[in-house]
Amino acid sequence: MRSELATLVVACGFASTSAIAIAQTPATPAQSAPAASGDSVIVVEKPTYVSIMLETTVNRPAAEVWKRVGNYCAIGEWFQFAKGCTIVAGTENELGAVRSIANEVMVAKTELSYTYTQPVRPGRPYNLYHGTLEARPLTATTSKLLYSLVWDNSMLPDDAAREKDKASRTATFTRALANMKTLAEGGTLPPK
Repeated sequence: MRSELATLVVACGFASTSAIAIAQTPATPAQSAPAASGDSVIVVEKPTYVSIMLETTVNRPAAEVWKRVGNYCAIGEWFQFAKGCTIVAGTENELGAVRSIANEVMVAKTELSYTYTQPVRPGRPYNLYHGTLEARPLTATTSKLLYSLVWDNSMLPDDAAREKDKASRTATFTRALANMKTLAEGGTLPPK
């Protein structure tokens, strides 16, 4: 048993070290491994992981904020998607739930947060896209909404395209956070 635990600890340490090294890989054009069949996922040989971390303060307690904007399909409202959002597999707010927005799968959750990923798609490079939304208490009457994203942008052609992609995502999710704040504080969103 101790031997198995030691092996697990060493393996986890190696995985963490590898993840740090990968996260620090400089931006380079995508290099894909050859596909084994016509429907295989294209694996990026040298991924370049980038992240965005956004936050906004909300004048409501975290539990109230989460109740208003934290349902897994609430994204349809605060992103103002014309078709809204539905759960296409699993149960809303439970691990494994799949929402109609990019078929995103909930892969982690706490009382006031969730993390999702976009699935692998045949014939496309996998960018390991993940997002986390969290309501964090600040005081008894205020909280902070945090939204973080991580993805591989190495398949984009150059640094300018990668910066444009990151800036576009930052603007989109900044607007989404502002909409969440408005809704959580009892306001209504103007038409998109």
